[in-house]
Amino acid sequence: MGIVGAGPAGLVTAAVLAAAGIDHVVVERRSRAHIEGRARAGLLEHRTVEYLKSQGLAGRLLTEGRRAGWSDFQVLGERMHLDYAEITGGFRHWVYPQHLLIRDLCDELTASGRPPLFSTPVRELTGLDESTARIRCEGLDIDCDYVIGGDGSQGVAHKALAAAGGPVSAALRYPYETLTMLAEVDRPTEGVTYTLAEQGFVGMMPRTATISRVHLQIPHGDTPADWSTDRIHAELAARLGEFMPGAPRFGALTEKRMLLMRGHIVGSMRHGRLLLAGDAAHLLTPFGGKGANLAVADAALVAEGLIRHYKDGDDHGLDTYSERRLREVWEVQEFSDRLLRLVLQPDGLTPAERVFALRMKRATVQSLTRPGWQSTAFAHQYVGSGMHCDGPSQLPPQA
Repeated sequence: MGIVGAGPAGLVTAAVLAAAGIDHVVVERRSRAHIEGRARAGLLEHRTVEYLKSQGLAGRLLTEGRRAGWSDFQVLGERMHLDYAEITGGFRHWVYPQHLLIRDLCDELTASGRPPLFSTPVRELTGLDESTARIRCEGLDIDCDYVIGGDGSQGVAHKALAAAGGPVSAALRYPYETLTMLAEVDRPTEGVTYTLAEQGFVGMMPRTATISRVHLQIPHGDTPADWSTDRIHAELAARLGEFMPGAPRFGALTEKRMLLMRGHIVGSMRHGRLLLAGDAAHLLTPFGGKGANLAVADAALVAEGLIRHYKDGDDHGLDTYSERRLREVWEVQEFSDRLLRLVLQPDGLTPAERVFALRMKRATVQSLTRPGWQSTAFAHQYVGSGMHCDGPSQLPPQA
């Protein structure tokens, strides 16, 4: 087995295959220090952690991670509390930054005697329609039965599948501009907070006891250079002030960058001996925290299919992998799309239109935070319980 990319999809697949005694190699173009230093997602769904536990891959996560079971929505001065842990009967997120999970998985693979090959960029993939595929690296060729492509939306695996033809990918760019950063806080952010102010959106997501992820909606055409630290602090105070008297105080701001609001899903997650997983197959906005969780779900299914192939000679799992995963990916994309459209709004609205839109959004949030099928369905999807609920399983339509 050849695995391209040491992200959650590739590393989880490798760790599960290692435990099953299936030979594999992971190649990653960046250094280990680089991938373990990137601050990415921070919320792991209930079913993601349950799967990692079942594979013996959640030891440090369970010890060092924190639980989160509520979110607050603040719209036009009204604060609405969504206790999704209570609504779902106890399901919660785990707050555990992705780079720590990457660290743990790298340690696991190193202990198994199959550490990833870091700083090993892949030049091309060949033989995908033949009896043996080949991963061609600088000074190294790897022959393998299958290739798992988990090297992101711009990686060689995604490009190889696109070049092979097949179903056309679908993509969408959203009309929003958001500045994202890591902010030092004087106390932990215990839950996700969505603030919908007339000036624009602010989102705060828990990461560690002293760091929070902050999203700040900014006007179209602005760049990070237009937003000094002083300006950001002033805007956060203006948008959060009256809504969040108990909000953490913000300190230093790091990793300030624009967040691309886009969705991209391939038409097929398999071509011949190549199977895509994670961002190489589907790129979603971070609203809802679904990216890393979908990557682990991909890894779980592709690893199961490979184990059945090698242990039982059963190829049904591999043959149906793409169809089964894309069905859920599109459901999650729809959920993320509606959440994104709920909390953000396009530029160019008049003051009266902005207030009208915010009142519509407030009505939607009210339906999600009071007892009923909307709140139940939303809560289960949001936390990733893996359970299906009666009634429509998505957010109500948002004007």
